[in-house]
Amino acid sequence: MIYDRVRDLPITIEGVSLERLELSVSPDFTRVTTVVHLSGDGHDGVGEDVTYEIQDHDALHAVGLPDMRGEWTLQSLSRMLDGTDLFPAPPVREPSRDYRRWAVESAALDLGLRQAGDPLWRVLGEDPAPVEFVISIGLGDPPDIERVLAWHRAMPDLGFKLDATASWTREIAQTLADEVEVEVVDLKGLYENTPVDQGADAGLYALVAEEFPHAWIEDPRLTDATRVALAGAESRITWDAPIHSVDDITGAPVVPRTINIKPSRCGSVERLFACYDHVRAHDMGAYGGGQYELGPGRGHIQYLASLFHPDAPNDTAPVQYHRPPEPGRPTSPLTPTPSATGFRWESGV
Repeated sequence: MIYDRVRDLPITIEGVSLERLELSVSPDFTRVTTVVHLSGDGHDGVGEDVTYEIQDHDALHAVGLPDMRGEWTLQSLSRMLDGTDLFPAPPVREPSRDYRRWAVESAALDLGLRQAGDPLWRVLGEDPAPVEFVISIGLGDPPDIERVLAWHRAMPDLGFKLDATASWTREIAQTLADEVEVEVVDLKGLYENTPVDQGADAGLYALVAEEFPHAWIEDPRLTDATRVALAGAESRITWDAPIHSVDDITGAPVVPRTINIKPSRCGSVERLFACYDHVRAHDMGAYGGGQYELGPGRGHIQYLASLFHPDAPNDTAPVQYHRPPEPGRPTSPLTPTPSATGFRWESGV
């Protein structure tokens, strides 16, 4: 089991600190994340809390994380976190608990590896490989296809993961299918009470299945009507939002051929590595997902994609892709750049 290779990693924590990152994406969206720093024995380990609600970050910075100083193994620290509430006040959304847990555990993994003088890839026995990536983007409301075409003109070889909405027309879908490489269409049918919620729209689902016959279809909300709309495309259904553990993979309403594994959704290193074990044992595919990371968390998902699913439509584009198209950006595939020690991808941002 992959986790067995790191579970007994010793970690000395002497200090805990937080760093706020912020990016104004649009007049309606400011992205805030928090970098968790765990320090000890002259080393610093980092992880990134990708919780979306700004008030949850504000509350964390006002109070701080619980005292984690001491001698640990990765396993013993994780067991301590099982019984620890990392939120001073209940989060706006429950999945944020896993996001913050991942920030702490990934920082601890980074710190322990740096203290041991080893890089993650060597400890796991997995060689880094160049990482294929796509850019995840929506067309807005009303849909503006120029958002995608501008990227395509700037970077003709770039693949896309597109957020489909009920406002899409067949003309829009056909133009996208003809002009760009659409590798994943995200229906966002399983989010609730978020700005990106999409209902179970059978017409949209049928349109996506017909016009993008080679794309993965992510997170449909399955009803009698949408199952009919997706008839014949079941093998292309994949899941993202509900996947936090192996149990979520095996309990999915359609068992996927490939799956979107987001480390931050899994929360703990143990649950994440169990998902990789499951995928390999059952000859499944996987691709990585981003959470609009602004700092070291982006490098973490690129690092893991490099080890476990490098040749997939990974939503792990460098942070520069959060801004409009411009020359000089890294292109796919990303050259492996693991740090000499730790869990750090040197070109992650």
